[in-house]
Amino acid sequence: MENKPIARTLRLLSQLMELHEENPFKIKSVANAAFKIDKLPFAIAQKPLDELDKIDGIGKSIAGKVIELLQTGTMQELETLLAQTPPGIVEMLGIKGIGPKKIGIIWHELQIENVGELYYACNENRLIEAKGFGLKTQEEIKKIIEFKMAASGKFLYAQVEATVNQLLADMAVWLNKADHHALLSVAGDFRRCCEIIEEVVLVLGSDVIFGEQLAAFEGQAFAAVSDNVFSATTEAGLHIRLEIVALEDFYLQYFKLTGNENHVKAVLELAGNGPFADEKAIYAKAGLDFIEPELREDLGEIALAQKHQLPQLIEYKDLKGTLHNHSDWSDGVHTLEEMARYCKENLGLSYLGICDHSKSAFYAKGLSEERVWAQHRQIDELNQKLAPFKIFKGIESDILNDGSLDYSDDILKTFDFIVASVHSNLRMDRDKATARLIKAIENPYTTILGHPTGRLLLSRKGYEIDYQKVIDACAANQVAIEINANPLRLDLDWRWHRYALEKGVLLCINPDAHRKEGFHDMHFGTLIARKGGLTAANCLNAFSLEQITAYFEQNEPK
Repeated sequence: MENKPIARTLRLLSQLMELHEENPFKIKSVANAAFKIDKLPFAIAQKPLDELDKIDGIGKSIAGKVIELLQTGTMQELETLLAQTPPGIVEMLGIKGIGPKKIGIIWHELQIENVGELYYACNENRLIEAKGFGLKTQEEIKKIIEFKMAASGKFLYAQVEATVNQLLADMAVWLNKADHHALLSVAGDFRRCCEIIEEVVLVLGSDVIFGEQLAAFEGQAFAAVSDNVFSATTEAGLHIRLEIVALEDFYLQYFKLTGNENHVKAVLELAGNGPFADEKAIYAKAGLDFIEPELREDLGEIALAQKHQLPQLIEYKDLKGTLHNHSDWSDGVHTLEEMARYCKENLGLSYLGICDHSKSAFYAKGLSEERVWAQHRQIDELNQKLAPFKIFKGIESDILNDGSLDYSDDILKTFDFIVASVHSNLRMDRDKATARLIKAIENPYTTILGHPTGRLLLSRKGYEIDYQKVIDACAANQVAIEINANPLRLDLDWRWHRYALEKGVLLCINPDAHRKEGFHDMHFGTLIARKGGLTAANCLNAFSLEQITAYFEQNEPK
């Protein structure tokens, strides 16, 4: 074993010792030995074992640990501490800028146990509330985590949208200046609004040979892969592929490079190989209604197009209000009035559902029964002040381990609606997790099931559930299901939207906003809802103020 892995192991041991608040002298001794061994001019493993304690900075205690490591490949003390520490916490120890003491606060006070949850907390502004943290530290941690995500070559759609749109705009300006008649657009996973993007595909249709001229484009450096394919990588690590095709072939290639492979193959078997005036002509030649890019996943959309049964997909402008949002009553940034005024004056919405955390979420300043009453009084005052805009009294009630909600019926009945969500014990097996959700769904006060699996994209898989049973329970109990629009969640997964819609379940595009800017996540929620086939008629927050008021009243327990 070389010096560096020995030093890294000792460094990890010192960090875990500090995390678990062991003897400060011992921690300093182990950390110092790690530093010394890393800088040694010779291989410590080649020294006689009985002479290790004579090396400067080692001593008998550290020598014993090194000998144990060399002979067994590990140290029992390290294994004991690792067994007491969630793997996600151990991963956090590798993030520069936060030491074991701060990670201890993150773990014990904020109940965050992995890097994905930490990134989500940064987005929610929760870190600045913890002792020893500030806005600058929070932003630095967020950037480090984003860099680690990018290193995997995978990006959230929301992370790349602005970059892609700017690149398209820059290239369009460049083409216009060059006075070339060309067609340019983005295809691939990005055009289909997939939640995870690994590569952005651009299609350029032109009768001009672009090889050398492309080098003059200053917006992004492209390298030739072949005569008509070029690649580039942005500063953030996003891979871009540019395919240049003859102008007359643009729409055919644009179509081919957009859809799922099986979708493309099936349509072209019906339509032939063109040329085509546009994409609509391809579907018309195939005898199909036009299929929106988001739906081109070979999941039954072609059969629906043949039967003229494709859904009229929801658009952002269809949303009339926003439900499931947080204010500074719990872990939000802005006041209730600031959140409401932003919805009314900046977004032109008709209503706001406020769903601050319930009492079990003590780490997020969850509302006690007394604070619930106080918030309701403020909502009544604001509703008079902001009319006809309306704030609905909601709560994000924690689903406890046994599936019950964390308020009594006397409190639950005071709300206009209730979002029931899981925030703890995400390691249940599939059957127990499913049973837990179903019990919460069967609670007569539950209105919406919040982020059903608790997933955090690129960070946390989310717990396993039986989707069909959960959706069937929602159908049976007239409970809507949230499409959490936070780009890290997008949960319920779009692949299950259609099943829910077939069962008559309403879906709801909820931003889960913790600040005014968070409302804009409804854009990403709408894109993923379109991908799942959602229509305005089946979206709860596309209801008008009058419709949703009536809906809440009709669904009150009798």
